[in-house]
Amino acid sequence: MATSINLSKITKVDLRDCWQNEATDFTPWLATEDNMSLLADALGMNELEVKAQEEHVGPFRADILCVDSGTDKLVLVENQLEKTDHNHLGQILTYAAGLDAVTIIWIAERFTEEHRAAIDWLNRITDKEFNFFGVEIGLIKIGSSPAAPIFNVIAKPNGWSKDVRTSSSQTSNEKRTEAELYRYEFWSAFCEYMLNNPSKKFRAQSPSYNHWMNIAIGRSNFQICLLLNSREQKITVQLYLGDDMNKKYFDALLVYKDDAETESPVPNLDCSFRYYNAF
Repeated sequence: MATSINLSKITKVDLRDCWQNEATDFTPWLATEDNMSLLADALGMNELEVKAQEEHVGPFRADILCVDSGTDKLVLVENQLEKTDHNHLGQILTYAAGLDAVTIIWIAERFTEEHRAAIDWLNRITDKEFNFFGVEIGLIKIGSSPAAPIFNVIAKPNGWSKDVRTSSSQTSNEKRTEAELYRYEFWSAFCEYMLNNPSKKFRAQSPSYNHWMNIAIGRSNFQICLLLNSREQKITVQLYLGDDMNKKYFDALLVYKDDAETESPVPNLDCSFRYYNAF
């Protein structure tokens, strides 16, 4: 006799049941580190570090201004708790221009077909450096569980998926040198390892033919750079600090040099600390 299995039912929750007001309820909720991480994961992006909420753009205010920790470029997030409208479409263009943002994320309860098409059109006509996303936000619960957010990406740049973006950014393998092919194979294996051993602290770039790879560590102006020396078959790990106060940060890290050598699982590791001032 078959065993009876009790399954709960998924139900939708009205957004206004959790967030009465966009500016005072939804924006502060979204701007937390955990929720920005949920959004970044849904978009397949690096960690998003919030730089400001209600950022002034002339007489207007943009909802959330972020920094992509992998590129240090600005990301604009504009949200609304109802279906999309023309006012918000104009706002995201005005704010993006005023803030010089290169990635624009428009979040709404529901996108009209016309506004989804507008996002697709913007992705087609703008330079590949710029990225426009349309994201629908929903709430669900299972049985009597608390409501949980769902980000549904309904519009994104052409070829945004990892495999397509990688293939479109690389030229044919027939034109590559043996060293370049070796690097690409190595970084592909490295990214596969990172994918199978996920970390909330580190996020690698897509594989490339370069001898370096940058890794976001969840904070703007800080990133790890891996340098591959295929001839000597070794990797150099560097930490870049791209901030006006980088000398202060460097001095703070130098205190932990001996601890890093002692705690590292790599035998005979020498942590070489150097400070370069380009000015």
